[in-house]
Amino acid sequence: MIAGLHRLLQFFTHRMTLALRVAVLTTFAVALTLSGVSAIVFVIVQAEFESSLDESMLRRAEAAVDADLAEATIFQQLNPRLQQIADVQIFVVKGGTLFGDNTIDAQAGAFKGYHEIEVSIGQASQSLRTVRVQGTPYRVVAVQAGSGTALVMTQSMESVDHALNRLRIILLLTSTAGVALAGVAGWAVAANGLRPVRRLTAATEHVARTSDLTPIEVSGHDELARLTTSFNAMLQALDASQERQRQLVADAGHELRTPLTSLRTNIELIGQAADNTERSLSDDQRHEIMGDVRSQLEELTTLVGDLVELARDEPMRRDPEPLDFAEVVNQAVHRVRLRAQSIQLDVDLEPWMVFGEPQLLERAVTNLLDNATKWSPTDGTVHIRLRDGSLTVRDEGPGIEPTDLPHIFDRFYRASEARTLPGSGLGLSIVKRAADRHGGTVDVDSRPGEGTTFTVTLPDSRQP
Repeated sequence: MIAGLHRLLQFFTHRMTLALRVAVLTTFAVALTLSGVSAIVFVIVQAEFESSLDESMLRRAEAAVDADLAEATIFQQLNPRLQQIADVQIFVVKGGTLFGDNTIDAQAGAFKGYHEIEVSIGQASQSLRTVRVQGTPYRVVAVQAGSGTALVMTQSMESVDHALNRLRIILLLTSTAGVALAGVAGWAVAANGLRPVRRLTAATEHVARTSDLTPIEVSGHDELARLTTSFNAMLQALDASQERQRQLVADAGHELRTPLTSLRTNIELIGQAADNTERSLSDDQRHEIMGDVRSQLEELTTLVGDLVELARDEPMRRDPEPLDFAEVVNQAVHRVRLRAQSIQLDVDLEPWMVFGEPQLLERAVTNLLDNATKWSPTDGTVHIRLRDGSLTVRDEGPGIEPTDLPHIFDRFYRASEARTLPGSGLGLSIVKRAADRHGGTVDVDSRPGEGTTFTVTLPDSRQP
């Protein structure tokens, strides 16, 4: 039945507003509660009335037996007037026959049943029941009054019936008023309590319509206030993400402008030489221009790859797998050795199992090694160590100025000394992104004139 009521409520409330749904459900719950309480009160009061009447009638019936009123009733010596004054009627069942006042013999048959006969023959010590005679309820009590005899006392329950009817009306009116009051209070509470939700809804619609990410005011300290605070945090995160995207586009445009301008200049020179035979280029000039073009194309390729990698602002999803971090570092070392043959790479690695993306980790380690070899002097040494999940890359370069240290992992950030060197300023940003995506950290320790040490720490794949 409860499941049926639940489905019925869902059917009627699924198209309602949340405030109206709360008000309806509150009203329904209060209605059920008041109905149950009213039913319990009515049953208890009715039982109390019957219990009180039964005790009174049993005492009077026992007293009538002690006063030998049973014999007087049989011989019609009991004054009916006295019975009316006492608001009772007395009968006697003897030998299966009912004796009593002749004026009510037409009704008296209702007061003789198998309950009274059982009492008269000794199968029961007493009996209590309610019968209706011409629409009027009577309480019938029978007690033993000698061998084969039972005294039957009846009393009208009309006054009790009227009292219960009045109680029924009072409970009905009280419950109705309570349900109505609950409905009004539920609507008021829902409308007032859901005001922050409506504000959040309006703010969401405003964001979708205008892209304005201004946080909304937080009031109170309840769950809705926490929801508003979380919504504001989401707006701030979204605004920061958009700001990073705008900054990325602006910085990318700035970095792309230099190689594109150089490419355009070289292509225009080749075009002018092809159109004007008097301005033909020598073999050395053509080789120089083509070498410059290839260099700019390589720089563009690297820059575009770095931009694509940094633009992927999501968790690790590219088929992560268990792998040995030492093997990843070895592959990066082999690649860097081919293009930095004048730099010595001192490698000492211990196995360390991680769970991640081998391509991203190899690219991050390669960026670290490229950065170290770029700043190391000719015939210098880059020291590479892997111990307990911590990869350290230490060069013998000039070090990093303290003012530059807080910014070296920012996108496109390049120290003043690095402006003339190749690179886009994205390599260390990719290192930090790789560490973050694998649940690790990257730190730097550097002092001017003493070299720089980068430390990448990754968690063990066996850790929960």
